[in-house]
Amino acid sequence: MAIEILGMVGTKEVSETRGSYFDGPAVDAAYLTRFAQAHDEAGFDRVLIGYGATAPDGFAVAGHVLAHTRRLGVLIAHRPGFVAPTLAARKLATLDQLSGGGRVAIHHISGGNDADQRRDGDFADHDTRYARTAEFMDVLRRTLTSDAPFDHEGPFYRFEGAYSSVKPATAAGIPLFFGGQSEAAVEVGARHADVYMLFGEPLEQTAERIALLRAEAAKHGRTLRFSLSTRPIVAATEEAAWARAEAIAAETRRRAEAARVSAALVAGPAGSSGPAGSAGSAGSAAAGRALFATSGSVASARLQEVAARQQVYDERLWFGVTALTGPGGNSSGHVGTPQQVADALLRYHEIGVDTFLIRGFDPYDDVVDWGRELIPALRAGAARVREVVHS
Repeated sequence: MAIEILGMVGTKEVSETRGSYFDGPAVDAAYLTRFAQAHDEAGFDRVLIGYGATAPDGFAVAGHVLAHTRRLGVLIAHRPGFVAPTLAARKLATLDQLSGGGRVAIHHISGGNDADQRRDGDFADHDTRYARTAEFMDVLRRTLTSDAPFDHEGPFYRFEGAYSSVKPATAAGIPLFFGGQSEAAVEVGARHADVYMLFGEPLEQTAERIALLRAEAAKHGRTLRFSLSTRPIVAATEEAAWARAEAIAAETRRRAEAARVSAALVAGPAGSSGPAGSAGSAGSAAAGRALFATSGSVASARLQEVAARQQVYDERLWFGVTALTGPGGNSSGHVGTPQQVADALLRYHEIGVDTFLIRGFDPYDDVVDWGRELIPALRAGAARVREVVHS
């Protein structure tokens, strides 16, 4: 199977080293358009649209991306629990029909941050959230594929005569992506996912996870595809790439320390209320606490454990930023020339990864740069791997 290359778009330019979630409007439509079109021109297949309890709505963002690109698909991150699966199915199928078919997919995230869940009114515990995700995915798929109305009664959802008159525009349907590394997550993904998303761990650990997940899926008569998320740092020479990585780490460290100082100044001495009470102080405190998102997920914890042991694995998989930002999502990245990074990613392809989610520390500029060499090298290498397998 040909590889799939995913990027990630946002409604403003923000990363560990760029911009701020707290300055300026939350939606810069011109930037989103330019960013999406850059992915389209660079040769990406889809872009992930993230989810947060205070973030712009992902379905609306997806509609904008689809309307302003020629062929680029979207992968809409979604937290089950806030929208009925029957309604989510109709939303997805409608987008698929309006965008020509084959351009819409959904990524299920059950939630690794309790505080963020509660902002949207969800107080369910970890395992309950995953059980709800399983039922959501089951009903979602049935709604997208059923030719007749159906009834459903489960622990979280009950429907009578559920049916969607709008179906996906192509036989491929709406791919269901999923992520999570806890025991509860593995059970859900093995039963319901089409594509299982993994963070950028070393080759040995990734191979172990793939073997585990394949075995679990086989118990249900299913097969899975696998996606790997990484943050490539490329330059014309290997030396320049590592120098760029160190510069990214230095800026991340500076911003993290500035955020901690800001939060401490606003909080004041221990036992005091500090200068709180003004809107500006409250905003500064929030910025200090939330510059880098945190997560209680098992997958994020696994990355922290790897980063604590050493910073570089498999010659060029780098955890320099992971160690600075704490558990908050995919932060490891491969460092080198475009060809070196492509070769490193192809080693994952050889053990079963066929989808790569790559996003940059310099979000827009990296996408443009990757379109020149990294993406062509990755696709050419994957084609050679397929030739060897089928020869």
